[in-house]
Amino acid sequence: MTISVVLVDDHPVFRIGMAALLDSLAGIRVTGQAASAAEAGPLLASGIATDVVLMDLDLGDGSGIDLTRDLQREHPGLRVLVVTMHEDDDAVVAAVRAGARGYLVKSAPPDAVERAVRAVAAGEMILSPAVAQRAMSYVLGGRTAARLPFPQLTDREREVLDLVAAGLDNETIARRLGLSPKTVRNHLANVLARLALPDRSAAIVRAREEGLGTSG
Repeated sequence: MTISVVLVDDHPVFRIGMAALLDSLAGIRVTGQAASAAEAGPLLASGIATDVVLMDLDLGDGSGIDLTRDLQREHPGLRVLVVTMHEDDDAVVAAVRAGARGYLVKSAPPDAVERAVRAVAAGEMILSPAVAQRAMSYVLGGRTAARLPFPQLTDREREVLDLVAAGLDNETIARRLGLSPKTVRNHLANVLARLALPDRSAAIVRAREEGLGTSG
């Protein structure tokens, strides 16, 4: 059986290279590509053959974690394999919570990518060795047992709010998270709306009351 893969990544050079790799493998073919969250939604809703979605976390118009969560809600059987530059604990846990079935870093060798695609397509959960070790340390450290502030926010929105509370401006936050300033502004606007706060200053006060703002 052929495994159909859709690539979602805003870097065209990476997409071209990944498509060439996957199309060279027996039993795997790339059926579609999207450069943004706005492109990915309609593409996957069009009925295109899709067994696995290779998902970047930082898309030009949004978060791959948010998109993964949306796709799992709209297409429950869809399997997402995150392929990203981020190795931090929070990104791994957020991706798995959103419904991702695998997590690889972009530096993973071709054979690791092939194994991950085949494993996720078969319904398995797979993490690259370095990520798995970090994730296990995260869990054993008890951090997941801590109370999560502002559960109504997405993980990315909470991350942006944390940095806002630390006193960073949008441009600095954008560089820190690998996002565009516009995306940061959009996340902050969503935070204000969801928490019913009037402005950035009120958000800082409220976030610090909840213990955020220590990441600067």
